[in-house]
Order: sequence, then C-alpha cells, then structure tokens
Amino acid sequence: MAERLSGGNTALALLANTIATGATLVALILTFGPISGAHLNPAVTLADAMTGRMAWRHAPAYVAVQCVGGLAGVATAHLMFGEAVFSASRHVRAGGGQLLGEFIATFGLLAVIWGSLRSRPGAIPFAVAAWITGAYWFTSSTSFANPAVTLARSFSDTFAGIRLADAPGFILAQLAGAAAATALFNWMEKDS
Repeated sequence: MAERLSGGNTALALLANTIATGATLVALILTFGPISGAHLNPAVTLADAMTGRMAWRHAPAYVAVQCVGGLAGVATAHLMFGEAVFSASRHVRAGGGQLLGEFIATFGLLAVIWGSLRSRPGAIPFAVAAWITGAYWFTSSTSFANPAVTLARSFSDTFAGIRLADAPGFILAQLAGAAAATALFNWMEKDS
C-alpha cells in the first residue's frame, strides 16, 4: 500500500512502511508477549536459547512457525492488494554496507531487548518498536533484523522485497548481530 500511495516517492513509501511496522510491532508484542514471549524473530529465539531462557529443543519449532508465519503474511498482504500470492523479489540488497546495516540493526535489536529486560521489561514492546522504526532510517538495509522476515520478503516483488540470492547474506549478518549482542550482554551481566 505504501508503494501505491507514495506516487513513486521512495522516502514517503519508506516512511509509511516505518510507521506501519513500528505500530504493529507494539501491538503484536503486547498481544503475544504473555503467550509465547512474543517470539516473532528467529534471531531472538536463537539468542534466547543461547542464554538458556528457552530450551534448545523448543527453538526449531519456533523458528519453523516464524518462517511459515512470515510466508503466510506475504500471501495475505498480496491477496489483500491484488498481487500474485508469491512473486520472486528482484529488489537487489547486496554488498558489504547492506550486510553491515543488518548486523547493526539486529545487534541493536537484541541490545534493546536484553537491556530492557534487565531494567524495564514492561517497556520492551515500545523499545523494540522504537528501535526498528529508527533503524529503518539509519541503517543502509532498512533494518529487516529478522531472518523470517528476510525469507518472506524474498517472495514479494515489491518495494519491501529482497532478492532470494541476497537473503542468505542478510540472514547470516542478522544471526551474527544477535550472537554478538547476546555475548556482550552476557559478559556485562557476569561482570556486574
């Protein structure tokens, strides 16, 4: 919808996507937090398992459901807006700068979660949404920061898409960012 309403203005389309994503994240985390810990992101789930907050045996099922949910979201959005259910994205998102952007986006996301969990757990929905909203604009990649989202967006030939060939690099950068933030916060907790 943002792409259609923006009249070709990329900044306006990005702003519309940013607002919709940030607002929806707050609502989803508030809704699903009490049920599943609001695990919407494989990077967060795997980081939670790294810390022992989630049993490793549960992580594969969570990641599978997150990826299926992302694909269902793409199909639903495409059906709502009269697009083919799935279409391979041709949106190039490659290069070291893009990968660094994804590392930073995901590192920051996990840092926000770990820091908020320690000091203000009730603020996590708002802190996460604020981080992702800001990171849309200050990262070169527009802050996917979620492997399930990256996979899903590779099946959407829209403004928000990513070529399937570029997705593995994004996912590796996201997992590295999540692991680095988790390791840093574990080290800081042990030192305090």
